[in-house]
Amino acid sequence: MHSSPSCSPGCSSSCSISLPLSPLSSNGRGSESVSAEEKREVRNRNTASDPSGMASVLSFYLSYLLLLSLSVCVLVCVSVWSSDWRGGFAWDGSALQFNWHPVLMVSGLLLLYGNGAVLYRVPLTWGQNKLPWKLLHAGLMLLALIFSIVGLCAVFDFHNKNKTPNLYSLHSWIGIAATALFALQWVFGAGVFLLPCAPPRLRGLLKPLHVWMGGGILGLSVAACISGINEKLFFVLKAGPSYSDLPSEAVLGNSLGVLIVAFGLVVMRILSNQNWQRPDSRPEDLVYTPLLQEENE
Repeated sequence: MHSSPSCSPGCSSSCSISLPLSPLSSNGRGSESVSAEEKREVRNRNTASDPSGMASVLSFYLSYLLLLSLSVCVLVCVSVWSSDWRGGFAWDGSALQFNWHPVLMVSGLLLLYGNGAVLYRVPLTWGQNKLPWKLLHAGLMLLALIFSIVGLCAVFDFHNKNKTPNLYSLHSWIGIAATALFALQWVFGAGVFLLPCAPPRLRGLLKPLHVWMGGGILGLSVAACISGINEKLFFVLKAGPSYSDLPSEAVLGNSLGVLIVAFGLVVMRILSNQNWQRPDSRPEDLVYTPLLQEENE
């Protein structure tokens, strides 16, 4: 039977209890405390200190390099499509205002979101103070949410000024659902995992849901982008060459869709690989600590 550590009323800042997700870890240590040596051992797991760890890290960085390359290609394609084929950008209620919509939604709801989601998987962040990476993760996600909201404002304002109905297509339904879930995800994520007021046990219970919702939102984002590209091509290729003739603009749009699907698949591959999880975030090793306490770890 474990004894509870005692703390004097005036020394609460120097005495803390770290609660893991499970009562006992695989080596049989208790759930009340984890030594600094044990934490370092957990954090250094699956690094390049052995051939298998080196292969895992190398495989991750190849996937991460592919992810960054796809991010650049997607951003270039959607920007070139809106600027060269669709005439550029403005905020005057014209079709040029609509051009902000695909650029901002793809940049925020897909690219920033996907790159922010895999941030904890980068091995360079392992064994370091988690607080800066938590703040960077939350900051990237907030920036992605802002881009998405501005992108929605662009299309709603364009529709309203041109007397076009809103939210009638499947694309719009998926996009609104993805953005709304993303906003809820960010608010609850910041309240539970970023602020120090959430109980550690609550963090442990909600983290699997947070991760699952993150993957679901990414899937919705990819679906919204693909359906939006298809819808846009059908609209703009009515007057000139038809979509079935596969003009150069259609080739660009289809290529953008393929790149977006590839981006989503690479993100999901990185997130689903257990060997690429941050070692102190795995269920068998997890120790939850308040945000302010992590500053001293």
